[in-house]
Amino acid sequence: MNAAKKSSFSAVALAALVAFSGSARADILIGVAGPITGPNAAFGAQLQKGAERAVADINAAGGINGQLIKLEIGDDVSDPKQGVAVADKFVADGVKYVVGHFNSGVTIPASQVYAENGILMITPAATNPKLTESGLWNTFRTCSSDDERGKVAGAYIAANYKGAKVAVVHDKSTYGESLAAESKKGMDYAGVTDAMYENIDVSDGDFSTLASNMKNAGVSVVYFESAPEDAATFVKKIGPDVSTILTTDLPDPRLNPNAKDLVEKFRAAGFEPEAYTLYAYAAMEVVAAAAAKVGSADDPQRVADAIKADGPWKTAIGDIGYDAKGDITRSEFSVYEVSKNGCPQCPKTGACPQAMSTEAKCDCPKTGACPQ
Repeated sequence: MNAAKKSSFSAVALAALVAFSGSARADILIGVAGPITGPNAAFGAQLQKGAERAVADINAAGGINGQLIKLEIGDDVSDPKQGVAVADKFVADGVKYVVGHFNSGVTIPASQVYAENGILMITPAATNPKLTESGLWNTFRTCSSDDERGKVAGAYIAANYKGAKVAVVHDKSTYGESLAAESKKGMDYAGVTDAMYENIDVSDGDFSTLASNMKNAGVSVVYFESAPEDAATFVKKIGPDVSTILTTDLPDPRLNPNAKDLVEKFRAAGFEPEAYTLYAYAAMEVVAAAAAKVGSADDPQRVADAIKADGPWKTAIGDIGYDAKGDITRSEFSVYEVSKNGCPQCPKTGACPQAMSTEAKCDCPKTGACPQ
């Protein structure tokens, strides 16, 4: 009888061991979503390459709690409807976590699908404040939101150009308009009253009316929200009456000392990790570290709670902590003065914030981001 009991116990223990081992070998399915094709495909490639490199590195180190990550790619073509279709497919396929999307207009509706189906989402690029203001349990980002950008701009202008007549100008794009609106809020909060709030089609090339209106209003400082190469075009055409043109931008993550070896690894593989590549890599790092902290990747809700409570998390772009909404707690934006040759320069160092595109024709030293 004792032998029978012993035999029975051994069989149960073996079955449990086999079940545990099978669980340890099971893949964790994680999606990466963005515009893999279409006009924003270059950014989609950054998200994909960043996530793929992170998965390869995490799996090479043993995965998450012994489980390996399997990556699934979703192409939203920067279209909200397609973004929801990608989200629905991820749900059907059993995806637990998503790194993405790129556009805020795509990320917001997709995030609701994920929240309803128990999927945690962390975006490397979507900056609209509405994303995390919705109060969803599952929504995070590794980049700063636009309202943070506005606070930085407003505080800088208030501190350095008190009494000056300031114009806020954007490039008519949805993104530029959103940034300008948040920057105006930041200026209002900091006690700066803008003399003008305008928009300009940079591609049109006709800046004469705007330049005339600024001159008549006595504007000496312009805060311009657009891509750096558009800021370069803007400063060259707006005329000599404006003494200072400011813009905001993120520092180039490739210049972060923490990312040096990783950047070289990307380059050795033939891919330049610009823009959002390292933000996608960092998103995967946060998910992996938080899942390891709770001891399992099976419950994204527990992982979401850990992300908020147990940070900051060490990543390739530095330590990242989170507030209750899912926004990062550090401020990343810096303000740059656009020089007369069209190059955004750090007010403290005179250096470019990043290696500029050829359109910007930047002649100043590309030595890194402003350390402010």
